[in-house]
Amino acid sequence: MSEHDHSGHSHSGSTKLLIVSLVFTSAYAGVEVAGGLWANSLALIADAGHMITDSLSLGIGAFAAWLSQRRASRTHTYGFARAEVIGALVNVLFMLGIVVWIVFAAFERLANPQEVGGTTVMIVAFIGLLVNVAVAWILVRGEKNMNVRAALLHVMGDLAGSVAALLAGLVIYLTGWLPIDPLLSLFISLLIGFASVNVLRDVLRVLMEGTPSHIDIDKLKRAIAEVDGVVEAHHVHVWSLSSSRHALSAQIKLDQIGFWEEVLPKLQELLQRDFGVGHSTLQPETHQEASSYSADAAARY
Repeated sequence: MSEHDHSGHSHSGSTKLLIVSLVFTSAYAGVEVAGGLWANSLALIADAGHMITDSLSLGIGAFAAWLSQRRASRTHTYGFARAEVIGALVNVLFMLGIVVWIVFAAFERLANPQEVGGTTVMIVAFIGLLVNVAVAWILVRGEKNMNVRAALLHVMGDLAGSVAALLAGLVIYLTGWLPIDPLLSLFISLLIGFASVNVLRDVLRVLMEGTPSHIDIDKLKRAIAEVDGVVEAHHVHVWSLSSSRHALSAQIKLDQIGFWEEVLPKLQELLQRDFGVGHSTLQPETHQEASSYSADAAARY
């Protein structure tokens, strides 16, 4: 099976998982919003806000997964695989915005405590917890691409928010201590914020065409140089088309240029097997060509 076929099947599976999760989340979002407003609970309203953003993020993720399946064209010769990364970026920024809003609301609620309906909070939060567990289970079973990771981040944020709301409702019901509601909201939001920053870092690495985190360039060069007929690899560039598709370009110095037909398939197999690089552009050259190139480069700079 080719890399394109494999990618197409995985993205198709991701689309289905995201759509099923979207249906579950959207069906409960309205219920939790109403419950949060009725109980006047910031923890529950925060969780309701997460549920709404989950619906939007899952919708964005499903659209991005569908778009990434489109074939390459003259204007997009690599295809639309990076739509997955753009969808993840939108979702992470969306999540960070919600986190900032909840943090400000929590501090305001700490300064001005308000009555909270503990029983209502516990009932609604418990139902939300069950829904979030179901959606998280659906997503965890799917492919762990960047798009699904970003959507799962929203759902795990909801899951944590439901637990926080449930605990807040229980404490308020038993003790009447109102600050627990904004304090738990603040704590959960900070945890989600840190997780969001980690996903954002991975997204930016792809968009900036950085070396994939699982690839050590020095180790890759040594592995290439160990192939029979190869002297060394230089001007090596590795980047990601998406979280699961990686590309490489390099110049390969050979003992003799006549070895190239035997060396090329060995290098392609090595790159795919050991480094997960399915698309490679390799330029062969001899000692003399490499020396000439280095001299020209030195003269220019």
